[in-house]
Amino acid sequence: MINRSLTTRRATIAGLLCASLLIILVFAASRSPIEGRTQKAATTSAPARPRNSAEISASPAAKPASVVSNSSTDAELAHEIDRLIDESEFAKARWGVYVTSMRDGRVLYSRNGDRTFTPASNMKIYTTAVALDLLGADYRWRTSVYANAGPDARGVLAGDLILYGRGAPDLSSRVKKETPASLVQLADDLYKRGVRRVRGDVVGDESYFQGEPLGDGWLWNDVQWYFGAEVSALSVNDNEVNVRITPAGKTDAQPDVKFDPQTDYLHITNDTNTVERGEPLTVGLTRGLSDNEVRVWGDFPAGGQGFNARLSVHHPALWAASLFRDALKARGITVEGEARSRDSRSHHDDKRVAIQNAVELASFTSRPLGQVVRATNKESINLNAELILRTLGKERGGMVPDANSKRMQMRGDDEAGLALVLMWLNRAGIRTDDLALHDGSGLSRLDLVTPESSARLLAAIAKTPAADVFRDSLPIAGRDGTLAHRLRAANVAGRVQAKTGTLSYINSLSGYATTEDNEPLAFSIMCNDETEKASSTGIIDEIVARLTSRRNTKP
Repeated sequence: MINRSLTTRRATIAGLLCASLLIILVFAASRSPIEGRTQKAATTSAPARPRNSAEISASPAAKPASVVSNSSTDAELAHEIDRLIDESEFAKARWGVYVTSMRDGRVLYSRNGDRTFTPASNMKIYTTAVALDLLGADYRWRTSVYANAGPDARGVLAGDLILYGRGAPDLSSRVKKETPASLVQLADDLYKRGVRRVRGDVVGDESYFQGEPLGDGWLWNDVQWYFGAEVSALSVNDNEVNVRITPAGKTDAQPDVKFDPQTDYLHITNDTNTVERGEPLTVGLTRGLSDNEVRVWGDFPAGGQGFNARLSVHHPALWAASLFRDALKARGITVEGEARSRDSRSHHDDKRVAIQNAVELASFTSRPLGQVVRATNKESINLNAELILRTLGKERGGMVPDANSKRMQMRGDDEAGLALVLMWLNRAGIRTDDLALHDGSGLSRLDLVTPESSARLLAAIAKTPAADVFRDSLPIAGRDGTLAHRLRAANVAGRVQAKTGTLSYINSLSGYATTEDNEPLAFSIMCNDETEKASSTGIIDEIVARLTSRRNTKP
């Protein structure tokens, strides 16, 4: 559902010049980016990470490659898949395919199944499956409002008001589908509690998570877009904002550029021009790597189509504090101070409210993890996956302690979450010694998994209490999510549930398929180094169609 090169799922763009984040956009279909890419902010306070962002001791001993079934039917399937790949224009790309029966465990087909590949958003099946199993589908996030004491008889709070986040992915200042305007609800709850004036500041506290706001191995030219949004324990409005550009009707007027919905937290410099009808449309758009200054430039034909772009917001915890301050004022609560924020490094804050001794004045409870995972996998939402990974590390990190006490103290919650993923795979008997896990969403170019580990994870999670919730989270072929417009043939639609993954030069699909004689299969297909102008999606879908049309016969 996301454009591979940049901007939004709905925006179609064709040209791309990367120099100081210069992007020239023209209308043409391009590939999906939110299914993965970006950079990592440097840090000098923590020890260097090992080759794997997450390390776990006692990896299973190496074992021989899986033995592939030699039945006549399985051999025929293997021949068909080999022919599809080898006779295609993508034969020079690097392919990895692994298909296993969930009925009897046999391997129907393996092509480089034990070799490592960059999975793109197929990384999300690792994060969400393990989180569902270890946290439970009913897990919920709690966002709290704290103060040193309750309001006095006049409704006055003497100090700061703390908006304390614990990683909720659905905190919002506006009503969305199935999601209340939670900041408005919190402001209303405070008013009902008698609060009428706040003498201090509104503080957005994101200190619950320890670690960096950007994933390890993210590319620098992705972080300004919504799919590369910073990760914060106090995230709000998906940590993104929409920029809408509306062309003028005449060449003597400038196109209108504004945020939708409007916000003062980011600022726009409008350097666009209106040109004659029929002239080509060009758009340049940039948001600074460490600020919220947005500059838009380019030529828009008079009376032409508008343009939308979804940008990430820098420092979302401060944005949340600012939005909450606005919500309080709108509800009739006077705030004398400013909006500010603090993170896990804010040890010398003289005004710091000790949360453990503070009074909780209001709280908001998120949707359950099962619902969040469903949205994450159906629509491939990177921010959700990263919040889930850090929550997993924060809540269950004690299961995988680091032997080095100093490193344990400095370990980020994302690293702890990845260590848990490796532990879970080990317990399931899945090899991890060749894997390199660096984020929860697949945006990282450093992630390396194997088709075998992916397919075997799918088979393993199907044996847990989380099986139904996890499977229900995957896009259904021809029906919904990122597979709504793929695999729509009658013999395939509805019989495949799988997670897509797309990055420049990378295409993947991993999930479940049911054959014509109702044999359940787990499969993983990964294509790396895909440099052709066309997409390998068609070949991947043909392979999957072969799986669903397969009938088992005796050898």
